Amino acid sequence: MKLVLRVRFRVLAVDVVKARGHKLVKATHRSTLEITRDSYLTERGDCIIGIMADKAAFNLSHSVKSALCKPHSRLLMLLYSNGTIDYILAEGAPDLSFEDRRRIVVRKSSYVEPSTIAINASKSARDLDRELVESLKRGNELLAFLVVFAIE
Repeated sequence: MKLVLRVRFRVLAVDVVKARGHKLVKATHRSTLEITRDSYLTERGDCIIGIMADKAAFNLSHSVKSALCKPHSRLLMLLYSNGTIDYILAEGAPDLSFEDRRRIVVRKSSYVEPSTIAINASKSARDLDRELVESLKRGNELLAFLVVFAIE
């Protein structure tokens, strides 16, 4: 007997965030992943995977912010650097505010604060493909494609 599972989904919104890696990228944090507009990174920034981003939570497109606040919305975050791709799946939430003008944070937990753009993520910084992390440690460009969708 063959089991066929069909899932339909609808793309609600798309945005792209551009950032740079840095020699101090560790990507070892257990519960979060962060991209920042800051131009520097310290040893303590173990969740940060990209600096000098062109957007923070506040700057994301209106369509992405609106879609992520809808019940049952999902985020597919594709991370690309120098030929290496990884992805994270996460959930939106009605109480996301997108007020932070410096950072974008995706969390494995359900904690929400102004930089949080998605919660209950499938991965944190430490779960990322280590080839991707090595590329970011060399200072290569990071492209984060944000695709918000709903399962129908």
